[in-house]
Amino acid sequence: MNILVVEDERNLADAICHILEEDGYKTEAAYDGTTGLAYAESGLYDAVILDVMLPGMDGFEIVRKLRKDSHDLPVMMLTAKTSTADKVTGLDCGADDYMTKPFESEELKARVRALTRRKGEVMLDEVTFGDLKLDLNTHDLSCGERHVHLSQKEFEVMRMLMSSPGRIVSKQDLLTRVWGTDGEVNENSAEAYASFLRKKINHVKSKVEITTLRMLGYRLEQMD
Repeated sequence: MNILVVEDERNLADAICHILEEDGYKTEAAYDGTTGLAYAESGLYDAVILDVMLPGMDGFEIVRKLRKDSHDLPVMMLTAKTSTADKVTGLDCGADDYMTKPFESEELKARVRALTRRKGEVMLDEVTFGDLKLDLNTHDLSCGERHVHLSQKEFEVMRMLMSSPGRIVSKQDLLTRVWGTDGEVNENSAEAYASFLRKKINHVKSKVEITTLRMLGYRLEQMD
């Protein structure tokens, strides 16, 4: 499972990532609220650990935005604030759990396990858009009885697009989320993988198309 850690104290964020990676999770950190929200909305994560006090946008605002946009990503708030009122605010915003600093690593692991178990009870192992289905375990893209296997990068791009129905996914977001900080990657990479995916969508005879919006990015559309 992929866990997003949104925490502006870089040493703490990196420490949380290290603790969770020891428990078998894949992790990524964001160090401000605006970046954290963009990452959380990408559809690439199974849960998020979210600090309350963040530059750009606080944790409460991020949770409200996620829930308003119907994202059911499990969220655990993490903060130094210990008052009951702050915890109530976090839970009322739509957070699933709340833990205060400082914390023990074993408690963190246990709470994340509980958080991801709850997601597993309500989430399917696939995402859908129109007549397309993407299996999150096998990385197979299917339409009816036809299916095709996606490479890792193709899968990550397609998951972002299918997890953002009706929304434009910019080339920069794709590059950041899928390729990270690889200095050799440029916009041609996003264009190439969009082309690969169009061919595979055509192969399974889907009515879904990847539409390019000039200067903006990509969006999935269901064609008649």
